[in-house]
Amino acid sequence: MKKNFLFLVPASLFMLSASAQDNATTANKNKEMPGFIVVKQAAATPVKNQSATGTCWSFSTTSLVESQALKSNLGEFDISEMFTVRNIYKEKARNYILRQGHAQFSEGGLGHDVIRAIATYGAMPESVYSGLKEGQFLHNHKELIANLKKYLDGMLHQTPLPLNWMDGFTQILDDALGKPPAEFEYKGVKYTPLSFAKNVLQFNANDYVNITSFTDHPYYEPFIIQVPDNFSNGAYINLPLDEMIQVTKDALTKGYTVLWDADVSNSGFKQNKGVALLDDTSINAFKKVTLHGMRDANNAKNKTMDPGIKKQMEQAGNVDENSIFANGGPKEVSWDADLRQTLYEKLITQDDHLMHITGLEKGMNGENFFKVKNSWGNVGPDKGYIHVSEPYFAINTISLIIPKAAISAAMLEKMKVR
Repeated sequence: MKKNFLFLVPASLFMLSASAQDNATTANKNKEMPGFIVVKQAAATPVKNQSATGTCWSFSTTSLVESQALKSNLGEFDISEMFTVRNIYKEKARNYILRQGHAQFSEGGLGHDVIRAIATYGAMPESVYSGLKEGQFLHNHKELIANLKKYLDGMLHQTPLPLNWMDGFTQILDDALGKPPAEFEYKGVKYTPLSFAKNVLQFNANDYVNITSFTDHPYYEPFIIQVPDNFSNGAYINLPLDEMIQVTKDALTKGYTVLWDADVSNSGFKQNKGVALLDDTSINAFKKVTLHGMRDANNAKNKTMDPGIKKQMEQAGNVDENSIFANGGPKEVSWDADLRQTLYEKLITQDDHLMHITGLEKGMNGENFFKVKNSWGNVGPDKGYIHVSEPYFAINTISLIIPKAAISAAMLEKMKVR
C-alpha cells in the first residue's frame, strides 16, 4: 500500500471487549448502522490513525498481532507501529541501494513485512517509541520520505559507495521519528525489543500463513505476489477463490482475526458511510467485461441461517429508508474468479490498502459481511470500522494473513503448511 490518508480525527477510544468473542449472536445496536447482525466478533484494540503516511501495512498487521495476544489471553497491548516502520524503511533503503535505484522506495509495504520485522528486530510498546516528536500528535511522513529518497539518490552518485552510508540514513530517521531505545522497562522488567517480542508477546512468525487467490498460478502452491509494494518478494499460498473466502470465514468463526490487503480506490468503498459494496457504480470502469455465467451475488446469499440470527433480524424491525438494506437490500453485481483475475490484470484492482478483519456479520436479508477495522482514525458511522460485503471482498482482495491455528488441519495439509 502506498496511498496516504489524513484524517484530523482522534483515534477511537472504543475497545471491543474480550467477552464479545463469546457473544456471537448479539445484535449490533449501533443506531447509525442499522441492519447488521453480529455473527462473531473477536477482541480488538482501539482504532488508530496512520494519518498522512502510507504505513497502513504496519498499523493493520500490528493490530492483528495485538488481537492474537488478546485471543491467547496474554493481555491488551499497544505495540509501536513506527518501530517496525523504521526497520522496514532501512530494509527498503538497502534494497534500493543494492539495486542501484532500480527498485521502489516509498512508504508502502505488505503484512508479511511486519511479521518478518517483529521476528527479526523485535517489538516495543507505543509508550516507549511512538515515532512522534515532542509537540506532534499526528504522523506525517511526506517530508521524511522525500529526505530519505534524496539521501539515497545522492549516495548512488558516489563511486565507490561509502560502506557506512546507512549511518546517514539512520540519522535522518532519528531526527524525524526519534531514536528507539536498545533496552526499555515494561511492568518493572527490562527488555530488548527481541526479548519483549519473544517473552511478552510470545510472537512466532510461523504462527501466520500468507494466502491469496489468482487463476494464473497453481493452486495450493506459494508464489511471489506481483504488486509494487512487495519489495521483499514475499510469497503467498494460492487458493481457489471459494476456498480463500471460506478459510477467512472459518478463521473468524473460531474467534481469530485476519489481515486484509485490498483495493479501496473504487466507488464501492465508502468509509464515510461505513460500507463497501460491489455495486454497479463501482464497476463503471470495467463495464465491457462480460458477466455471462458469473455468480449472481444476490442469488448466492446464504439461505440456511442460524435460527437465532434470523430471529434477531425479525426483531430488528424496519430499517431507515437511507439504509443499504432498504428496498430489498444492496444490489451487487455478479462475480467470479475470472472477473477478479481480469480486473487485476487490467490494473484496475490494485494493492491499495491493508486493514484488519475482526468479525463476521449478516445483513438484514441474509447477506454476508465482514467487519473491518481501518486505520484512518474515528471516521464513519461505526467509529473507524467498515462493513465489507462478501462480493466486494471476493473481487477486491489482494492477499490475506491468517493465524495458522485458525486454519483446519485438512486445509493446512492441502497448502503443505507444517
